[in-house]
Amino acid sequence: MNHTQQESYQKQECVEYSDGKSSYRLIPVNTGYIKPGESYDVIIDPAVNLLEDGDFLVISETPLAVSQGRLVDEAEFKPSISAYFLADIWSKYLWGYILGPLLGIKKRTIENLRKLPPEARSHKEVILHYYGWKHALKPASEAGVDLSNAPGTCVSLLPDDPQGLSEEIKRKIKHISGKNVTVMVIDTDATYKIGKTKFTSLPVSIKGVRNNWGVFGYLLGRLGQIIGPTPLGVSKVHNIDEIFQIAIAAEEYQEIHANNMETVYDMQKLLEGDVNNITLDMLDSITHTPAVIVRKA
Repeated sequence: MNHTQQESYQKQECVEYSDGKSSYRLIPVNTGYIKPGESYDVIIDPAVNLLEDGDFLVISETPLAVSQGRLVDEAEFKPSISAYFLADIWSKYLWGYILGPLLGIKKRTIENLRKLPPEARSHKEVILHYYGWKHALKPASEAGVDLSNAPGTCVSLLPDDPQGLSEEIKRKIKHISGKNVTVMVIDTDATYKIGKTKFTSLPVSIKGVRNNWGVFGYLLGRLGQIIGPTPLGVSKVHNIDEIFQIAIAAEEYQEIHANNMETVYDMQKLLEGDVNNITLDMLDSITHTPAVIVRKA
C-alpha cells in the first residue's frame, strides 16, 4: 500500500444513526483489498486509532475469510447432474419464476435468479461439496459463500471459527492500545424470528441463534420476521437484542457506502469488467470498508 492510498483510505465519513430506541455514531474503517493470506492486522491498525473504550468493532465476514485463505476456485469443480438440476431447473426456473414470486422474495433476487449464468452449475457443485443438499437447495446466497469481493472465478467460504476470531482480535486491540472494545463478526445473510425462536440458514452463528437450517431456515423465514444480519461471533456476552441493534446499524452504513458490493452483479458494475476477469489489482483499486465502529451516542 503506497502513501497516497493510505491517506485516501483514512478519510472518514462518520454517520449519525438512530433506530428509534438507541442512537449511534458509525465510523468506517477503510482499507485496500485484503489479499488471500494477508494478516487481518490491516483492519486492526487503522481501527486502533479510531476506537474508544466501550465501542463495537463490527467486521464483515468476507475479508476475514479471505485473510484466512478460504478461497475456492469454482472453475476447478466439474458440475454433476445434481448441480445442473440445482442451477438450471431448481434455482433459475422454479425459484426464479414460481416459488420466488409466490413467496415474495426480493425483486432483485428474482431478477438475478432468472439470469443465472452457466457458471452457476459449478457454484452449486461447490456448495454440494462443502455443505451438502440442505444448503445447495437454497436458491441464492447458499451457506454464506460469497461470490463478490473475490478475484476471477473464486468464491470465499465463511471464516473458520468466527467466535474465536472475534475474541482474538479483541485481545490484539487490548494489547496494542489498552482499549476495551467488543468485536463482532457478521454476515449479511438474515437471522429470522418466529415467536421467541431466532434462527438462520447459515452454518454458524452466535449463541442464541439456531443455525445450519439451510433451505428450511430460508423457507421458514418467509413465515417469520427478519431481525437483521447474522452475528457469527462476538467477543463479549451482551444482551442479544443489543447485539442485533449494533449489527443492523453497521449493515446500514455498509449499504450506503459508495463501493458496497453486496452481490457479484454489484462488483461487476462497480469494477466495469466481466466478473470472471476481475483481478486482485482491480479489487485493490477501490477503497474497501471491511469494518465499522459503532459507538453509542
